Amino acid sequence: MSDSDTPIIIWFRQDLRLSDNPALHEAARTGRPVVPVYILDEATPGDWALGGASRWWLHHSLSALASSLGALGATLVMRRGDPRSILPGLIAETKAGAVHWNRCYEPSAMKRDEAIKSALKADGFTVASFNAALLHEPWTVQNKSGEAFRVYSPFWRTCLAQGDPAAPLPAPAALTAGPAVTSDRLDEWGLLPTTPDWAGGMRESWTPGEAGAKACLVDFLDEAIALYKAQRDRPDIKATSRLSPHLHFGEIGPRQIWQACSFTPDEGGGAGASTQKFLAEIGWREFSHHLLYHNRALPETPLRAEFAEFPWHENDAALTAWQRGLTGFPIVDAGMRELWHTGWMHNRVRMIVASFLVKDLLIPWQEGAAWFWDTLVDADLANNSASWQWVAGCGADAAPYFRVFNPILQGEKFDPRGDYVRKWIPELASLPVEYVHKPWLAPEGELQKAGITLGKTYPHPIVDHDAARKRALDAFARIKKAAA
Repeated sequence: MSDSDTPIIIWFRQDLRLSDNPALHEAARTGRPVVPVYILDEATPGDWALGGASRWWLHHSLSALASSLGALGATLVMRRGDPRSILPGLIAETKAGAVHWNRCYEPSAMKRDEAIKSALKADGFTVASFNAALLHEPWTVQNKSGEAFRVYSPFWRTCLAQGDPAAPLPAPAALTAGPAVTSDRLDEWGLLPTTPDWAGGMRESWTPGEAGAKACLVDFLDEAIALYKAQRDRPDIKATSRLSPHLHFGEIGPRQIWQACSFTPDEGGGAGASTQKFLAEIGWREFSHHLLYHNRALPETPLRAEFAEFPWHENDAALTAWQRGLTGFPIVDAGMRELWHTGWMHNRVRMIVASFLVKDLLIPWQEGAAWFWDTLVDADLANNSASWQWVAGCGADAAPYFRVFNPILQGEKFDPRGDYVRKWIPELASLPVEYVHKPWLAPEGELQKAGITLGKTYPHPIVDHDAARKRALDAFARIKKAAA
């Protein structure tokens, strides 16, 4: 078999798309046969194996990818197990001479990929890896001292100073199929919930896959981008992109979003300022991935070392109430119920529910990160870890610890009519707006008219916020004094 006939294996991971896929693009450019493969590797991530919501998304995303590849003449091979043994076996089956992949930046994935690349190269195979996930590689953005940034604003200014990222690559027009080999059937992997099937709300809310990602971006730019800067903190208004799960699974890439935003007309409607604010949030995603690359213990260990001694509380009952949306604080409970039903939560509400867990309840941020990991369709190790540490006050560019969100005031400010709460907590739907974020203060007559019996149809608050805030600040003062 000549070099021009030697197949190239394309190892798909968190890049489940055809457009702007450098590994696929380079292989297709050669004209050689390609063998696309997805390996369900459940061992390498350790404690961060796919959660339930992510498994649901992955099933549908792989189904969409297989269909797209099939339309170009290639068959997606699916294997389950350790890539360290599966890839050499697949090379032997297909007589492939090269393996391409797009880079992952999670610590366990980097360690695995380095070992695989070294072993394959030692055996004489060509291995090529590419950047499909980030605007800038983590080792290319440094401060004036040549070190990684720990604060977002100068990080993003440095990114912007590097100019526009490379233009996204087109999808291949066609692919030359490699040798036929056996493949698992996607249904055999058991990624979908069955007993019970709790994914009905996710099916109603999402269209996984590259086509769904592109449609989501178009809808956002057509309908909501002008509202983004002013209204992005309002969970009762459709003003955010909802692109996060598509980005995590690589159904769309940040270069594609950047290019699409550069063609968004302002037309006097405020889209220009909103577009820059939206791209700055893409920058926060970028920052989170750079943080994880340079701080591999980020998912488990506080970046600020003094927080290792923080006096967290174990409170299984309170944790369960938070998880189930039964804390008695409507904006918190609405967010947790939205999460359970759709696999997603509005970003402002994420901050509110996270602050409530770590500051009102003094439950470790790692517990919240673990729950989000299992229930979010956009569960992403970098974003999840960096954002939880930010709220907890122990991470990079952290929110000041004394910033303790008041869930009543946050609800009244960002859900002023109570529409978000009414949607996700129907038992409060008939309360007048002045009480919807604090039902325990409603007169008994109003509660009766609304059909509410506190403690039965909706819980009393599980903590006194003012007392909880003081307790949290006292705890912070103790570790600050000890670290002085």
